Parts: sequence; structure tokens; C-alpha cells
Amino acid sequence: MKTKRIKDLFHNGVPDENATIQGWLRTKRELKEFTFIEVNDGSSLKNLQVILDKTISNYEETIVRLNTGSSVEVSGTLATSPGKNQNIELKATTIKIYGDSNPETYPLQKKRHSFEFLRTIGHLRNRTNTLGAVMRIRNSCAMAIHKFFQEKGFMLIHTPIITVNDCEGAGDLFKVTNFDLSNIPRNEKGNTEYTQDFFGKPAYLTVSGQLEAEVMAMAFQNVYTFGPTFRAENSNTSRHLAEFWMVEPEMAFCDLEGNQDVAEEFLKYVFKSVLQSCPEDMEFFNKYIDSTVLETAEKITNKKFERITYTNAINLLENSNKLFEYAVEWGIDLQAEHERYLAEEVFKSPVIVTNYPTVTKAFYMRLNDDQKTVAAMDILFPKIGEIIGGSQREERLDILEERLQAQNIITEDLSWYLDLRRYGTVPHSGFGLGFERMVQFMTGVKNIREVIPFPRTPLNAEF
Repeated sequence: MKTKRIKDLFHNGVPDENATIQGWLRTKRELKEFTFIEVNDGSSLKNLQVILDKTISNYEETIVRLNTGSSVEVSGTLATSPGKNQNIELKATTIKIYGDSNPETYPLQKKRHSFEFLRTIGHLRNRTNTLGAVMRIRNSCAMAIHKFFQEKGFMLIHTPIITVNDCEGAGDLFKVTNFDLSNIPRNEKGNTEYTQDFFGKPAYLTVSGQLEAEVMAMAFQNVYTFGPTFRAENSNTSRHLAEFWMVEPEMAFCDLEGNQDVAEEFLKYVFKSVLQSCPEDMEFFNKYIDSTVLETAEKITNKKFERITYTNAINLLENSNKLFEYAVEWGIDLQAEHERYLAEEVFKSPVIVTNYPTVTKAFYMRLNDDQKTVAAMDILFPKIGEIIGGSQREERLDILEERLQAQNIITEDLSWYLDLRRYGTVPHSGFGLGFERMVQFMTGVKNIREVIPFPRTPLNAEF
């Protein structure tokens, strides 16, 4: 008999239907004539209750082997459940144990475990309710992202993971080399002789696929990349990872206003999709993690985002009579406390801030007519601050060259990027979304390490 997922049985199963499930045992309760077990296969927050009675072959031997964590296959007949938390249960006719589990050493007992403890058993933590719900929502977010862009005619581009460019100019890059680190070639000045390395020059793990996405947008108009990015920032905060995923669309013939419109529509689409596809998981987080999860998600999908300039944002902060840890004045790079104040206390909704000071932003952002600001945008969310950063890109060759020189960036290294302005330049825009920050915000989970299957942070690279 073909196996069925537990989620499908809860939604579509009917009494007297034959069904076979496969999964892992969560609990066992033995009575005199029969035994209740609960099985979970990862498709649903709920476990399916299975009734085993003594008519099953090798009943006594089987019951002894069944422990929390055991993997099983159960066949039987669906029946209406008298329990209040589920509509059906499975009356087993046969059960097969694929893998035993030692109850004395299995670390996931029926109790609440801290996230810190679960990180120490990253190979098993996804069997818990919370991490299972996180990963289902993460999956739903990813599918909604692809669906949104594909429905709008964007082309998916796989940008390089190994690059020779530092798009963000932060300098926190992981180097890629095949040198014997105990015997690195040196030139006459004692510097590393990169001509002998694999690529013949310094290479790094990418911090962004934006520059390469711009290349593709100049041929296909609307493109997006969705892949892993890396930053060697020695940070142990709840908002930072060394390896994380980025969603980066790039749009030709698009100005800053159009960029804002697409970004807002995009976020609303993804949140609405997750609310529809993962209602039980979202309710779980609303009940056990953050009681405002559902309310906040509904506001995002139904309320138009506020839009203000950076200058207006500074005025609001200066007139707030609030004592911030970081001083407020025009020209600063907004800190998380400033961003959250605007989103949580001033507007009580997402807000898009535009036209930032030139000195706070990257070379590729379009210089405004005032010569002091660039056509940048950040989307700020309550509780988390910036979730999207983007801009209209500088399409004018002469101004781009001036920006590069002002920031002491060697133009020869970006000659290909400048060629995009020499040959058929157009206004174009794009933005980047930190995927894990979206999942973190959506679930209300406090630490970003809980929303990625295998977190990479300083001194932590398991698996």
C-alpha cells in the first residue's frame, strides 16, 4: 500500500479508509489490552494517534521495542477519534520497526527543551515541535518567493558563490584558496603570491549576488537570485550569521519608486502565502513564542507601508524626547533602535525610509540631485528593524566613476561593471532580503540560529 503523509490524512482522511504511514514515534502509552502511540512524519505539527491491540502479530515483542525516537511503518484503518485535538486516528493492523531508539540515551524526551540545548544536538532538533514548525514555514516562504517572482516574469539566476568582488565594501569576507596554509608562496616583498593560487588572484565567498544580477538584468530585464551568502563578521548577536540566504531581485527600466512598490507587494505576498499554507504552525508560534505573531502578519498583508525620507526620519527621532543609546543627527547610519522606534512606536507598521546620506551607502547607489543623498531604501519592520535594503543603481558612467574614485575603489577591477554603463545603460533598481530575518520575524523566534537548519556562527561549524 502506498504510504500517505499525516498532514494529508488530517485534511482528507475519512473513517474506514485504509492507510499506511511512516514516521518517528513521539510517545507511547500502554494499557491492559492495547497501546497508544503517537507518530510524526514531519509534515504536520500534529502527531497521528495509532492504536495497537493484541491481535497484531508479535504484539508483546513489538511494544517492548517501541520507544520515543523509534522509526516505524504502520498500516491500518482510519477511525473517528474521540480525542479533542484530532479528528481521526489509525487502528493498526500491522507495524514494522525500522530503527530502534534507546530511551535511556535519546535526548529528546517528552518535555520542553531550551533552544540552547537543542543547538547542541542539531542533528536531532528538527524532530521537535518548534523546529519542525520553523522549517515548514521556512519552506513555505521559499516556495512563495519563487512563485511571486515567476508569476511576474522574473528569471531565476544562479550567481557565483566564489567571487573576486566585495559588493558591500565591508571587508568581512571569507577567503577561498587551495594554498598549503603551512607553506604559502610569498613574493620578494613578503606578500602572498596569489598568481600561484587556484584562481590566480584573491577570491572570496560572496556577500551578495547583486553585481552579477545587474549583469543579467541588462540582458533579461527582470531577474532574481536566491542563494547562500557569507560574511566573516565576528558577531554573536541574535541577528547575525556567518552563512545566510539572500533574495536579490534586479529590475531594468525601474526607478526607486517602482523598487519600493515591488518590495512591498513581494513582502505582502509571502506573508499571505504562509498564513494560508501553514496556519497551524503560525498559530503554534502565536501561542507559545510570541502572542503578536498572527496580528503582526495580518497587518503586514493588509496595511499599506508608510513611506518617509531619511531626513524626515531624523526629524522624528530628534523630536521624540526618547533617550537613545546612539545619538541622532543627520548623517548617521540608522541603528536598530532607531529603526524599531519608527516602525513600532511612530507608525506601528512597516515603514520604507528613502534617500539616505551618500556617506552611509555603497558606491553603486544613484546620486540624487541634491548631491548629498542617494536613491536608497530600507524597509523597517517592528521588532527587527531593517528587513530589506535596496536602491536605484547609478546608471551614469561619469558619476559612477567619480563615486568609485571617492571611495578609493580601483576602477580596473570593476571594468566589466562600468561596461554596463557604456553599452546600453538604463535606469535599474533592486533590493536584498535577508531570508532568515524574514523567517525569524514571521515566527517570533528571538535568535536567528533557530531559523536555519545548520547555523554557522563564530566558533560554530558543525556538520
